[in-house]
Amino acid sequence: MKEQNLTAYCGLYCGDCIRYKCKASEIANELLKEVDTHHFSEYANVKRTHMKEFENFDSVISSLKAIVTIKCEKPCRIGGNGCEGECEIIKCAEKKSIEGCWECDKFEKCEKLDFLKPFHANGAINNLKLIKKHGLDNWSKYRDKCYPWL
Repeated sequence: MKEQNLTAYCGLYCGDCIRYKCKASEIANELLKEVDTHHFSEYANVKRTHMKEFENFDSVISSLKAIVTIKCEKPCRIGGNGCEGECEIIKCAEKKSIEGCWECDKFEKCEKLDFLKPFHANGAINNLKLIKKHGLDNWSKYRDKCYPWL
């Protein structure tokens, strides 16, 4: 896939994103099917009376279902819906007829980018500055790490 297509409107690089590159969603989906096929939930209900590790089995299933739903099928630039479903950043860029936030003079103070900070710290803003400096085709080799914990 082209570098341009992996660059989100907000400046994140989709190629680094857990939701895009990680196989956790597929594996979680396979595990849920296996649990269902073999009626493992019923087994866990009995087992939880003897093993405390099974007390929260329902929460495990809920978490697996959540992991399945966060899978990113394709980057927003080629028709995906963004990190949080309906993305205000995509709508804003389309309304302004710009390729991404790096073309907007107000991106450094834009509140629409705030929801990214818990996961990406200042990565999106730093990347937007890099895109502005190096261009959409050349910025990614200088990019900030996607997640602060990596």
